[in-house]
Amino acid sequence: MPDVETGAIIRELWPLLDVTDIKRSVAFYRDQLAFAVVADDAEPGGQMGWCRLVRGGASLMLQGPAEENDVPVKPRGRGVCFYFVCDDADAMYKELSSRGMQLKKPKVAYYGMKQLYLSDPDGYEICFESPTQERRES
Repeated sequence: MPDVETGAIIRELWPLLDVTDIKRSVAFYRDQLAFAVVADDAEPGGQMGWCRLVRGGASLMLQGPAEENDVPVKPRGRGVCFYFVCDDADAMYKELSSRGMQLKKPKVAYYGMKQLYLSDPDGYEICFESPTQERRES
């Protein structure tokens, strides 16, 4: 549906996460959450400073610390939560647990979404959620 004022259609959102250790963050998103690296700025045999990862219809970018940034941004992730709508939060729990992640089981929010919360290595909060007919647990 076109934007009412401009007629432009927003097709995707690619949030850029500022991370302290890009190798660690790539390993987390790729190996634990099964995102695929689809683009990066590494020269052949060189160090990666940025990348874009995709899983299904979701995409995000990681930016490692740059030498020209003399003042590090801390704490990273504070106040940010990414909600990934998926088909089945319970299946996501089983998948991630099978990779050795220690997670709390998904719970139903008061508005009817089953939610699985976790944090990435820099403290960005992640929620995989799916619609459910269940009622919130007391």
